[in-house]
Amino acid sequence: MIIGIPKEIKNHEYRVGITPPGVKEFIKNGHEILIEKGAGLGSGFGDEEYKAAGAKIVDSAKELYSKAEMIYKVKEPLEPEYNLLREGQIVFTYFHFASDEKLTKAMLDRKIIAIAYETIETEDGRLPLLEPMSEIAGQMASIIGAYYLMKPNKGRGVLPGGVPGVPPAEFVILGGGTVGFNAAKIAAGMGSHVTILQRSEARMRYLKDVLPPNVDVVKFNAENLQEYLKKADVVVGAVLTPGAKAPKFVTRDMLKLMKKGAVIVDVAVDQGGILNN
Repeated sequence: MIIGIPKEIKNHEYRVGITPPGVKEFIKNGHEILIEKGAGLGSGFGDEEYKAAGAKIVDSAKELYSKAEMIYKVKEPLEPEYNLLREGQIVFTYFHFASDEKLTKAMLDRKIIAIAYETIETEDGRLPLLEPMSEIAGQMASIIGAYYLMKPNKGRGVLPGGVPGVPPAEFVILGGGTVGFNAAKIAAGMGSHVTILQRSEARMRYLKDVLPPNVDVVKFNAENLQEYLKKADVVVGAVLTPGAKAPKFVTRDMLKLMKKGAVIVDVAVDQGGILNN
């Protein structure tokens, strides 16, 4: 199979669909790999590294899409890429169709074979292609939350770990899956007090067992949601319904309950987000 890896064109997207060692694995299994010129630079991989691994470098996205039988990328196709796709072409990427009707219709019109990373499950219900990204997103959520909590960024000016005589920041994490777990680890490591709201009692017990003492785990229900939003300095939206829109738990009226300068980091935004507008 001829597999094409284009350069990502989404704003602030620096990832690339494959690493040079990944190229070697595909070639070892009899496939041909085309890489768009400069596709790996944002991730620190130069064209020469891909060439050394056995890939062929092509000068443009148009050339790559016209030759490849499968497009292997990171983010969903954007409008400038729609017309590059052709009927029967396999596109393997994060699509997040549930929150983007326009994209869904465009891919149906192009009659491609769309395989969405975020919907691939193992027999035990795990999402192996989404999990690594969720780990990163969860850890980054707490880092970004702490950054925007600073006064120059219009936050409350609360130090995540506090100082003697001043309590630490309150992090409230909605959902205790992969994103929530990793967000809690980082926030707790900064010295913040963390509360995870989680529905599953089995998961609640697990989280309480493995996370440090400055993390509390409480039942996710409407009453607790409102109560902890009032206390929060940083809220992390970490809910996921595989293949569907994220549940919109937080209303505008609930936002009015929050402290001035509190921060919301909504990791569920790719699936529509947790805010009910």
